[in-house]
Amino acid sequence: MPKLSNLTLLGQEAQFLMAPDERIRALKDVDIESKNPRWAGVMAVFYPNETGETMLVLILRKTYKGVHSNQVGFPGGKAEDFDASLEETALRETEEEIGVDRDTIEVIKKLTKIYIPPSNFWVQPYIGIVRSKLTFTKEEAEVEAILEVPLTEFLDDKKVIKQRIDTSYGTMLEVPAFYLAERVVWGATAMMLSEVKWALQQLD
Repeated sequence: MPKLSNLTLLGQEAQFLMAPDERIRALKDVDIESKNPRWAGVMAVFYPNETGETMLVLILRKTYKGVHSNQVGFPGGKAEDFDASLEETALRETEEEIGVDRDTIEVIKKLTKIYIPPSNFWVQPYIGIVRSKLTFTKEEAEVEAILEVPLTEFLDDKKVIKQRIDTSYGTMLEVPAFYLAERVVWGATAMMLSEVKWALQQLD
């Protein structure tokens, strides 16, 4: 992973590989800063399982009255005034949501920020690694399930699909998605995962 820290990212071009057409159009037409968006930090955490296989952890959010209800995402959440940085936000929220001690996570790459129109958030993703196997404790109020995805599954192009989804842009639109841990992962999370995947592919 040391090469990853020095990698020049593809940025929005990589994100758009997994973006619904409606999202791309929305991002081109919106004056983001005029909307005074809030900020969030999220973490893509890679770690070894008990057999030494590299894994990625995602979460399934609880069902609630909100635009991200029952969706798959990264551990993370909104920035608080007491956070020194968005990296600290991502580490703090990861510890709160899945029980991984923030001091065990080595942050190795800041990815490209992404704007989420439905919730009016700038989200700053990071890649982090933990060098030992993990025991998770989910935050019951927000996390429905913790999803462990083998790296080989994540990098498998057969896991990229098209899926008809009831989105905030309209009813039952066909969108690009990942099929990981028997879940359809689409929208902003898929867009961030697309950049993660592109970055990892450059290490071959």
